[in-house]
Amino acid sequence: MSMTQKRLLILLVIAVIAFVLGRLAVRAALNLLLGGTLFGGNFL
Repeated sequence: MSMTQKRLLILLVIAVIAFVLGRLAVRAALNLLLGGTLFGGNFL
């Protein structure tokens, strides 16, 4: 693997992780605003 291929692969992995964490952050913020729980179930 050449250096540019490694660089592209690392960028792709970081982009996927950032996408997933961004979605989770949006869900957490909306749940706080709407008063729900993060993963759907009732804890109380």
